[in-house]
Amino acid sequence: MRHLVLILAALLSLPAGPAPAQEARLMILHDHGNPVVSEMVRLRIRGEYDLTVSLEDMQFPNSPDYDWMQIARDDWHKERVNGRLRQVFERQVALFPRRVGPLQVGPVSHRLTYVTPDDGRAEIEVVAPPVTLNVKAFPGGYTPLAASRLTLTDELSAQPGSLKKDEILTRRVTVEALGALAHSLPPRPDLRQPWMISFTVPETRETVLTAQGPVARVVWEWQMRPQTGEPAILPGTGFPWFDTDSRQIEVAPLRPIPFGFAGFGSNFGDAGAAGARNGLIAAVALAAGVLAGMTLLARHRGMLPPTRLRGLWRRLRPSPHRAALRAAAARGDLGALRRAAEAHLRWLGLPVTGLQALDRQIYAESPPAGFDARHWLRGFLRDARRMPQPAATAACQRAP
Repeated sequence: MRHLVLILAALLSLPAGPAPAQEARLMILHDHGNPVVSEMVRLRIRGEYDLTVSLEDMQFPNSPDYDWMQIARDDWHKERVNGRLRQVFERQVALFPRRVGPLQVGPVSHRLTYVTPDDGRAEIEVVAPPVTLNVKAFPGGYTPLAASRLTLTDELSAQPGSLKKDEILTRRVTVEALGALAHSLPPRPDLRQPWMISFTVPETRETVLTAQGPVARVVWEWQMRPQTGEPAILPGTGFPWFDTDSRQIEVAPLRPIPFGFAGFGSNFGDAGAAGARNGLIAAVALAAGVLAGMTLLARHRGMLPPTRLRGLWRRLRPSPHRAALRAAAARGDLGALRRAAEAHLRWLGLPVTGLQALDRQIYAESPPAGFDARHWLRGFLRDARRMPQPAATAACQRAP
């Protein structure tokens, strides 16, 4: 009995030490383990403590292999775990992988100061074991940009094809991507053209925290006016991004716009140039009159339905999308080239076909080498001219 009393006294005299391991557990949880490069992975660092915590300190580890940011305030609450009431800690972190391959995150340590049964204070360090993410290459070899939602807003201060003399057109483009960081958004497009004077306003780029997660935002602004006044098309452009919901590459388009002065040729041009243009207009009007007469005759005799006649009429006119097609092919912008090609087919009243080779080059994970955009465009325009008009139901698609 005396020995038992001595043992109990010795145990009570020992200093308070760390809490038993089963009373404190820390974990790194994630929503998915197979992201592509730059795709946001939501981490939840969860601690379950059978302790009364008075102070805490957690440092999430930095790494050259990923970017990260905390996306919500730390949450402390009581929760029953396996039937026992625990003090639960949760921290939300958004992680963005920078490279392909296995990516280790952690370990993460949480240093706690807790209240002991005798109202004293003691410290314990709880460690969460690391987790591994299997990061995949960004599809198609494009500059990585992954988001669950992306919106592009294109605002114009005036009608770009009907500008007044000395009027300046302001173009403001805003791109917002949910689940991305601002530095992953693309650089400002180059809209310079030899027939246009343009000035750029310094861009604004930021990452904003919302209830749905981080939103990357960039605003581009240009001030433009015609230099010669001749009507032209400001080519469209765009950039690819990975939709993390559909798991597919999408293209955010910056549409082509007509650009020039209103009434050009009668108000701002010289007499000789105006006369030449008027002669051209007269010739076009004459051809249009002849074609209109043939059209009425054919319709009267039931030779061609109206939808097919519209397609034939458009084939005799220059496509408004040719400038965008050539510009996109010249600079190798395959996304813009596809959008212009689709618009060209719809303008002709044709189905959207014949783009398989271009689609493979854009969307394939390992696109074929040696693709020549200009060579493809020549073949595409030739085939579009030879393509037969579809049936009335297909031909009635309205062009943009």
